[in-house]
Amino acid sequence: MKRRVLWLTLAIVAGFWLGTNHGNWKLRSLVEPISSRGRLWSDPVTAHGAGYEADEQNNIDIYKNNHLATVNITSVVYQRDFFFQVYPQKGIGSGFLINEDGEILTNNHVISGSKNITVTLSDKKQYPATVLGIDRRSDLALIKIKANRKLPFVHLGDSDTLVVGQKVLAIGNPFGLEGTLTTGIVSSLGRSLQNEDGNTMEGLIQTDAAINPGNSGGPLLDSRGNVIGINTAIYGSQTASGEAGSIGIGFALPINRAKEKLEEYRATGQISHPVLGVSQTLFVQGDLAEALSLPTNGGLLIEGIESGSPAEAAGLHGPTRMVIVGMYRLGAGGDLIVAIDGAPVSSQDALRKALNLKRPGEVMELTIFRGGRTMKVKVTLGSAPETL
Repeated sequence: MKRRVLWLTLAIVAGFWLGTNHGNWKLRSLVEPISSRGRLWSDPVTAHGAGYEADEQNNIDIYKNNHLATVNITSVVYQRDFFFQVYPQKGIGSGFLINEDGEILTNNHVISGSKNITVTLSDKKQYPATVLGIDRRSDLALIKIKANRKLPFVHLGDSDTLVVGQKVLAIGNPFGLEGTLTTGIVSSLGRSLQNEDGNTMEGLIQTDAAINPGNSGGPLLDSRGNVIGINTAIYGSQTASGEAGSIGIGFALPINRAKEKLEEYRATGQISHPVLGVSQTLFVQGDLAEALSLPTNGGLLIEGIESGSPAEAAGLHGPTRMVIVGMYRLGAGGDLIVAIDGAPVSSQDALRKALNLKRPGEVMELTIFRGGRTMKVKVTLGSAPETL
């Protein structure tokens, strides 16, 4: 018994001496008070064979299932320099295959004005593309390649069910870096933004997923891997090359808007926009409205109506005389549009915004002031094909 106690005492003394002189010996970290080092273990803990977290695996699966259908689009636009010499300028964007036959959705600004459009697939094979249809108001384009083989494609989801805070993923070719994946959330819904053609795009999805030049036209996907938007624009800071870089505010066209245009193309072979036929309006209110004997709350005074248009067919009236009010010379006597589909008119672009939400053949109800009284006029919108 005494011998066993002696050996145990010697072991403890030896352990104390080694722990004091060899800081890496593990017995020291076991017997040293926790408060003297602030932690119990000095070595990092490594988990072996833990695999991926559920959210990581979701990202991986979505990328595997969709990046092969995301394409790189190169367009060539011919411009003139200061000396009127023609030179080609390349633009790079993204797009995604929507069926195995080679139809691709992208932004109109990615291919706008281009004489040559080249699509590069994930296997690096390149194909010339033809434009099937465009929608300038939505910055949307439908193009097609002939690959003579079945191609991978994405699945289109439902953008009407989106909620702020849900996860989204973007795939594209930012700065030419093909097949790039970024993640984020839906930051807001129903945003408005003016595009390069001066048209205001309504109902956009705002996201903080990193979107940069070259991402335009690429898919924005939900956590199930369905496309719920087309990456379109960003607010960004300027990079060293003069291009805008992501600051976490990007915008995507809701995919349901594109699905409507696809349905129209399948049915008619073209993509069109709705036509009212009111060629010019002037927003008047306050003193100007009072000078014209109109309600001071204001509205859009019709200054011109196109011959043979739906507006003319519905009986809308244009100006009957010219008057000078202050510094303005304008047409008077026409209808004043005070509400559109029940919503009061409060700005110059109210009619354009309302048309952006309509389709050809739909009815627009205008509340107008005419001859001292208010009345409602229903107009069945016409159709005009988009031209390249």
